[in-house]
Amino acid sequence: MDISEYTAKLHDDLVTAAELGDDHTRRIAASLAAAMEPSIRLVLLAAATELAKEIGAEIEDRDVKVHLDGNNILVDVQKASKDSGAEEPAKENVYSFDDVSGDISRVTLRMMEQIKARAEEAANQNGVSLNSWVSQAVQGALRDQMRKNGMD
Repeated sequence: MDISEYTAKLHDDLVTAAELGDDHTRRIAASLAAAMEPSIRLVLLAAATELAKEIGAEIEDRDVKVHLDGNNILVDVQKASKDSGAEEPAKENVYSFDDVSGDISRVTLRMMEQIKARAEEAANQNGVSLNSWVSQAVQGALRDQMRKNGMD
């Protein structure tokens, strides 16, 4: 499930509500909407995680889990393991909610102006803020590293 449409809808709703105010109010609303996107993504993932737990509790022979992969929440339904000693196979290229939970922290990033300009252009082409684009790039690099380390 691609959550981009949901985060974009909340962004648009906030900006639309701010249209009732003056220019300053509209600028603040647009900034807040962009800054809230990572938090909104985590809240949507938390809701999907709770739903998966409820569904898993109702279906006795299945384990239901959700994972975040970029802009997508992936649902994983597997037959419940009866062998208590067996471990679940490792999954590549997938983060669980446990991997991305917690407080959001601020990072100061310094980069060459040309790289920043190209990153801003890429973010605009993807319809996200530079902050979200950089965060997604870091997540992608971490997935690549996990995949590489899993193959070693």
